[in-house]
Amino acid sequence: MGKIVRSIGAVIAGFVAASAVMMLIEMVNGHVLYPDLGKMAEGVTDKEVIRAMLASAPVGALLVVIFGWVLGSLAGGFLAAWIGRDAPVLHALILPPPAWFWIPTLLVFLPAACAGARFAPRGNRATA
Repeated sequence: MGKIVRSIGAVIAGFVAASAVMMLIEMVNGHVLYPDLGKMAEGVTDKEVIRAMLASAPVGALLVVIFGWVLGSLAGGFLAAWIGRDAPVLHALILPPPAWFWIPTLLVFLPAACAGARFAPRGNRATA
């Protein structure tokens, strides 16, 4: 039972860590690096307006978002692997990407999550 709870906790902690890193990077992107774009995007929910904003967004702003997702995947994969130490790569890769993000996920984020799992320390740790 303890391994199951640890595995569930590992995935939840990894997801929370990945989300927090991604949100932090995107917040810096919209408030510090590209504040005009961030102000334009505030409160916008219309899909067509969002598409138009993304189409006219600077490439740098989009690259920062991808960087945030890679860094978030790395951090989430690391934490999930570190907590779920019995199957580190499995715990890192179980973190769910958004459905529309499958191609970038396969090309970038899953390898970053695997890298996070590889960076997680191994060895004897006290069982909680």
